[in-house]
Amino acid sequence: MADAEPNQAVNLSDKLAQFDDHWSPRTVTEFNGHDIMVVKVKGEFNWHHHDDTDDLFLVLKGRLTIRMPDGDGGDVELGPGELFVVPVGVEHQPFAEEEVEMMLIEPSGTPNSGDEATAAPRIVI
Repeated sequence: MADAEPNQAVNLSDKLAQFDDHWSPRTVTEFNGHDIMVVKVKGEFNWHHHDDTDDLFLVLKGRLTIRMPDGDGGDVELGPGELFVVPVGVEHQPFAEEEVEMMLIEPSGTPNSGDEATAAPRIVI
């Protein structure tokens, strides 16, 4: 990233402390054409899928449920230090009863809602 300092570690806790809104990922660095993002979530997101990419969720703090249709294995529960990859094209709905902090890795430009029209804007911090 153009404004990233060379040879500097990215402190995810510091980045997460810079915002309070939910369901609005922040890009903290890039890796081989992918955004490395942090996000805070609470409540439920919309049901969606991604036509061109898998969806990686890594929980840093809290508990997350990834709701999926029974035919695709049913719900997945994640706690701190756990990750799950939703395969490309699989319908899913992230849900958090209490606030969750996560890291996401997606190809740059991937709409978080699966649809450009309803996606959160890309914000770099």
